[in-house]
Amino acid sequence: MACSVVAVAPDGPTVIGRRRSDAQLVRAARAGSRDAGAALFERYWLDAWHAAYAITGRRALADDIAQDAFERAFASLGRFDERRSFGAWLHRIVVNRSLDLLRTERRLVGVAEIELVDESGVEREGDRELLAAVASLPLQRRVVVVLRFGVGLPPQQIADLLDVPVGTVNSRIARALEQLRDELGVEGAI
Repeated sequence: MACSVVAVAPDGPTVIGRRRSDAQLVRAARAGSRDAGAALFERYWLDAWHAAYAITGRRALADDIAQDAFERAFASLGRFDERRSFGAWLHRIVVNRSLDLLRTERRLVGVAEIELVDESGVEREGDRELLAAVASLPLQRRVVVVLRFGVGLPPQQIADLLDVPVGTVNSRIARALEQLRDELGVEGAI
């Protein structure tokens, strides 16, 4: 469904633009519209990048993963089901690429270090210990913690992204939080 942007002028309201739905943009991009592809990119780039960064912990890798995810999504637009959310579909691609690259990297060089600075380039007090603890979680637990608390996705959406039952997501979150409490010496809820 497209949303209209309305400006109220002295002589009454005027429609000044429309925000096209994801399905409309996908159809236009399939037909070769570069503007539609650019609109999808603009709408979802930051979310894709944040998800990749939250999983990998590295800016350069997040850049590569987000870019690769868009390339894969645009190459597969013909198979995209317009009844689904483009954003959720893209997130699934980002998560899968992030996990694939981390698994490959782990096999090649061991556990990678996570950059422990925020977007301004300044490390915030207390972040190093927490991020190091999150980085030490097994990959499956780390991913659900990052998607739930870093990206803010609900358990059902995480389950859909990872193609696992929602109970599995909740179990991984609970076990990860228990492990973090133990590692950080925190009692009660994290």
